[in-house]
Amino acid sequence: MSAGKVSFGFTIPQRGVFFNIATWPAMIAMAAEADRIPLFDSVWVGDSVMAKPRPESISLLGALAAATSRVKLGVGCMASFPIRDPILFAYQWATLDLISNGRMLLAACTGIVPAGGASAKEGGPWGITDGQRGNRMAENIAICRRLWSEDDVSFAGKYRSFTGVTIKPRPVQQPCPIWIAANPPPAQSEKPMRRVAKIADGWMTVQIFPKMLAGLWSKLSECLREEGKDPAAFPNLAYHNININSDRNAALEESRRFLDEYYGPIFAPQMVEAWTAAGTPADCVEHLRGLVRDGAKAIALRITSWDQRGQFDRLVNEVLPRVNV
Repeated sequence: MSAGKVSFGFTIPQRGVFFNIATWPAMIAMAAEADRIPLFDSVWVGDSVMAKPRPESISLLGALAAATSRVKLGVGCMASFPIRDPILFAYQWATLDLISNGRMLLAACTGIVPAGGASAKEGGPWGITDGQRGNRMAENIAICRRLWSEDDVSFAGKYRSFTGVTIKPRPVQQPCPIWIAANPPPAQSEKPMRRVAKIADGWMTVQIFPKMLAGLWSKLSECLREEGKDPAAFPNLAYHNININSDRNAALEESRRFLDEYYGPIFAPQMVEAWTAAGTPADCVEHLRGLVRDGAKAIALRITSWDQRGQFDRLVNEVLPRVNV
């Protein structure tokens, strides 16, 4: 990431295949185009097994590794990470890093979805409760780090124990980065931000309330300094939405319908507004600059419109070139 300038990622809305946002071949084509456009330095997919069903992330990243050659490839976020077998996952991710020539970027998260008990139901077949997810995530991170760098690994944890395990291939990246995605309410941010500062290589978040990013980044910066780490050198990324339309209200209304289809009707209008750069290109540029002022070093953008192709072109030609000016 260039000093003083925000970098951009492009997020594939893969759950949109269920409600006619775009076909998967069209999404692959947009990812390949993003790979050819210097404005983007990463491409992202989402993840969930059953809590928020969608085409599976590891499989899709394999396709994206073949369709691209330059951009980082990430999961924002790997919500199923706490319920996945960490040995099998470490093997899969190392293989992805091999076939992409060292371009993988993992953002792990707890994957807790309280609405309708979705994540509790998802964890049920594996006997994993929501209350275990944070500690399981941390334990799986520790396991992956060791399997990616050591032979004959033995591990004795609260949830997983094994002896003499060696993973081949190893990731091309050494160390292979593991970020944590976390967006807790500010009043409950102490533990999650401290965990990010202690064990993560970077932080991903969302802004679903005004100034949420600024508040959490301030807290994380404090925790990083307490861990002896420099906040200026610690990467972060805002996972954000964009809808470009000369009528800002129409842009926000389409974004609300998109998010309702994607997640269910759980985002109030003010949350949609906080989480979406909406309106004219100038409106969107100023909104994104606001995120940068609040501390965002990178922004991954998902187009919350049924006109993915048209909006992609406008994003590339009318918005992104102006943000860092």
